[in-house]
Amino acid sequence: MIKHTLPIYEKIGYAMGDAGANLVWRGALAYLAVFYTDTFGISAAAAALLFLVVRLSDGVTDIIMGMIADRTQTRLGKFRPWILWSTPFLALFMVLCFTTPDISPTAKLIYAYFTYIGLTLAYTVSNVPYSALMGVMTGDDLERTKLSGFRFAGAFAGGLLVMGFLPDLVAYFGQGDSAQGYQYTMYVFAALLTVLMLVTFASTKERVQPATNKQISLKTELADLSSSLPFIILPLLAITLFFYYRELYSGLFFAATMIFMTVLIRRLLASDHSKLSGSQRDMVDLLTNKPWLILLGMGFLTMMFNGIKYGVIAYYFKYYVGNELLTGQYFIALLVVSIFGALSTGKLAEILGKRTLFIASLLLSALFTICFFWLPNDNLGLIFVMGCLSEFFAAMMPTLFFTMLGDSADYSEWKNKRRATGLIYSAGTFVQKTGGGFAGALVLVVLASYGYDGMDETTVAHSLDGMILLMSWLPAAFALIAAALMAFYPLTSDMTEKITEDLAIRRASL
Repeated sequence: MIKHTLPIYEKIGYAMGDAGANLVWRGALAYLAVFYTDTFGISAAAAALLFLVVRLSDGVTDIIMGMIADRTQTRLGKFRPWILWSTPFLALFMVLCFTTPDISPTAKLIYAYFTYIGLTLAYTVSNVPYSALMGVMTGDDLERTKLSGFRFAGAFAGGLLVMGFLPDLVAYFGQGDSAQGYQYTMYVFAALLTVLMLVTFASTKERVQPATNKQISLKTELADLSSSLPFIILPLLAITLFFYYRELYSGLFFAATMIFMTVLIRRLLASDHSKLSGSQRDMVDLLTNKPWLILLGMGFLTMMFNGIKYGVIAYYFKYYVGNELLTGQYFIALLVVSIFGALSTGKLAEILGKRTLFIASLLLSALFTICFFWLPNDNLGLIFVMGCLSEFFAAMMPTLFFTMLGDSADYSEWKNKRRATGLIYSAGTFVQKTGGGFAGALVLVVLASYGYDGMDETTVAHSLDGMILLMSWLPAAFALIAAALMAFYPLTSDMTEKITEDLAIRRASL
């Protein structure tokens, strides 16, 4: 398992799963905001709150799903069965999210909450096990980096289909009726999603089998987790209020909550660990896992960087450039470049090391993103060139992030003789979705602060400066902060190799 090489068909098969997932993820991230404001008829402020509430609630569902996946025991494995079981629901809610019923404005908002919550739940049940699957397909950390490159090449290919061709498909199916166009287009993507997920399920194999504690049932663990839910929900509520309302009371509530959580965590870490339940031990392991904690911050910051850029592109081309159909062409260019960026990550990581490559990709991508602040709206060549240069390096960020989550799972098993792959990866998907939720909400909050109203064209001129800011300095700031944080990441290439070898020896002796 130390130098195990995955067959090429399995790497491609695994990549198909993220191609399918990104028919949902990239579509929702790039087009759901503009669909809600310009087709469905929800205000930007209401849509911003919707993104925040639903995405932050994923913190609870992701943790639960990670625990369930870790404790799943079937003849098909721990993680693969969930990909199969969740696919029909994911396809269904993908269609429902982009369906526009003829109902009252209040009923529309309720419908949007119901369908978006359904979509995120189905995505959680599918994507948390899918992400964790990468951690058990091979114990070789370099092979896992290459697998991650294939995964995100597939992810960007799936995104290419949605973001590159969705405007044209909406126009084709809608014939002037965007509501009908979105719905029919989603029928096509839902069918394709189903096929791709089935390919992943059939072509992959779970090989890493760490020791598990069979004395504690999943029912007991979930009951234990339920008693801790208030401590999970409270900080999420505080963050939501602080971000959305930005009033004195929300700031005080946020500060008090963070102090309370800090005291609570310190007491947990200082307690007798032998008396803790299994889920509490899992949490202690995570809170003392420095690589994982740093990656948690990295996942949020990089998703803010990428999410803001992708979330504003449709507005940027529709109003600042003045050609909405160029949105699709721009997405195609970005995602073609992203595929090459993801596939080159493995080789570059071997040469430079993952940490150095991560820092370099953040700094270079931020530099090219900042250039958008000075680009005129009629210089399409420079807009496309700067966007593609930024995206080549940005594509390395999620590729490195998810393979390094596998390294942090190895570190936890090496240090604590316990492994919670699903829980570690569920935190990764959670911060990705939370970052995406904050990014989508921030785009709408900034536009609303500039007076933008998607149903009133007279507000557009005043909001152009906000769109330019969202394409340049705002996302770049998150990338620069992430680069500074990654400098403290402790797992060097030599240390990762030693952990991999030690674990292989330990597992072989079981």
